[in-house]
Amino acid sequence: MNTNFDTFHPQGFSTVNSYLFVEDPLALIDYLEKSFDAEEINRVLRPETGEIANVILKIGNSCIMLSQASGPFLNMRTSFYLYVKNVDEMYQRALDNGGTSVFEPADQDFGDRQGGIQDPSGNYWWISTRLTENNYQSK
Repeated sequence: MNTNFDTFHPQGFSTVNSYLFVEDPLALIDYLEKSFDAEEINRVLRPETGEIANVILKIGNSCIMLSQASGPFLNMRTSFYLYVKNVDEMYQRALDNGGTSVFEPADQDFGDRQGGIQDPSGNYWWISTRLTENNYQSK
């Protein structure tokens, strides 16, 4: 067993965590709060500019971090796989709050009902509900 990762993780964090650099962190925070019930856990500002140096948001039982994009970290986009109870409802909330549809919710061959949106900062969210209580299996 690899023990390199046997270390303390703050609540809501795991071995690998997301960190976003966005042009308008305040707008993204607002969007995530309204669309995915994100809860702000911590905020640190840069003393010299007042910009966001780091914000921790909790969505469900997971935390993500975000910061004001600057220098070599200019608006780096990513994608997320978000498990929810009701895909159709969460997908619609994300659209109602300014997201753009990538694809409408539909049952997928791999056992999830899934819809895709792009948030106002350009990140993709694959919103999914597992249709079976089985793990993903290799074929």
